[in-house]
Amino acid sequence: MDAEKKLTFLLENKHLDEELKTIATKVYQGQRITQTEGVTLYERGELGYLGVLANFIRERLHGDKTYFNRNFHIEPTNLCVYDCKFCSYSRLIKQREDGWEATMEEMLNQVKSYDNEPVTEVHIVGGVLPQYNMAFYMDLFTAIKRHRPNIHVKALTPVEYHYIFKKAKVDYATGMAMMKDAGLDSMPGGGAEIFHSEIREQIAKDKCNAEQWLQIHEEWHKLGMHSNATMLYGHIEQYWHRVDHMERLRQLQDRTGGFQTFIPLKFRNKDNQMSYVAESTVVEDLRNYAVSRIYLNNFPHIKAYWAMISRQTAQLALGFGVNDIDGTLDDTTKIYSMAGAEEQHPAMTTRELVELIRNAGRHPIERDTLYRVITDYKDVVFEEDRIDKQPKYYQLPVLNEK
Repeated sequence: MDAEKKLTFLLENKHLDEELKTIATKVYQGQRITQTEGVTLYERGELGYLGVLANFIRERLHGDKTYFNRNFHIEPTNLCVYDCKFCSYSRLIKQREDGWEATMEEMLNQVKSYDNEPVTEVHIVGGVLPQYNMAFYMDLFTAIKRHRPNIHVKALTPVEYHYIFKKAKVDYATGMAMMKDAGLDSMPGGGAEIFHSEIREQIAKDKCNAEQWLQIHEEWHKLGMHSNATMLYGHIEQYWHRVDHMERLRQLQDRTGGFQTFIPLKFRNKDNQMSYVAESTVVEDLRNYAVSRIYLNNFPHIKAYWAMISRQTAQLALGFGVNDIDGTLDDTTKIYSMAGAEEQHPAMTTRELVELIRNAGRHPIERDTLYRVITDYKDVVFEEDRIDKQPKYYQLPVLNEK
């Protein structure tokens, strides 16, 4: 049964709660749901119901297409001036012996190590330290582009930009324009956490607030550029905090249209100051992906980071609104593994990503950062899978025993 038939079948269910039927009708008609209805989905929407709605939207937008890219990360440092309670990755400056601080040369050498690889994106994000200032990052972006002009530089979150712009005494609009001129191509979505001050004050008190995070993205969008957005869920927030967070993103997207992808980030509780908080279940993860897809009707894409939630959960998420599972990574990020993710050395080959998507019954497409198609893998047969390349077995004669 296809997505539309499943939703129609759901709407014909005489026992379906009237509020849930109203929401389902809105989804079928392409209408936007309200904040109150968003909370209702979290509080009363069962997994199957949410999956039907989210998959209908996903297939209306993308069919079975599921995207990935070939990327690697550069993480300049895990030392940080901020003390986020949920973070397993960062170390305070006084813990310098437990961290790392990469030089400009070391980061450029990491880029050069991929010279013969068909990667299309370098993702740069890490801790916040005074020596990694505005001039440093502008020089880094320029040097990367000089060495490999066609690679897409997706770098730094508003947490880093707020700090370095304040230190450089430039406003957000000027700062973002200077970063663009230096070679920045897009912004990742990190640092959003939960916007509402009631939660943000408890888990990420010192860094940029919601308004500053949103303003930096807005200034970037005004330059005609794109970015992503995230939400850290499954800790001390309530459902209405999640909906409030998504509502602020939805409103900014209405104004600018600059967001490409929304990425729900699962709180992991290993080795951080919130280890006492239990992690969300896989069922809750899937419900959250589904509600995100339903609520953010003006976001083109919903992404699940396979490295954070596991390959198996990423496959399941493709039936709950998700149409992107990120990229190859090549074991270049420690942010998820240090927080206790199942993937302690996150890396997948293109073939593995394609097989993961195919095994979920979806259509794999390699994209660039801006979702332009690089390779459609729907009918591609990898060299090692070709029948004529399989080892040949010959029947041996049977010798009669005498």
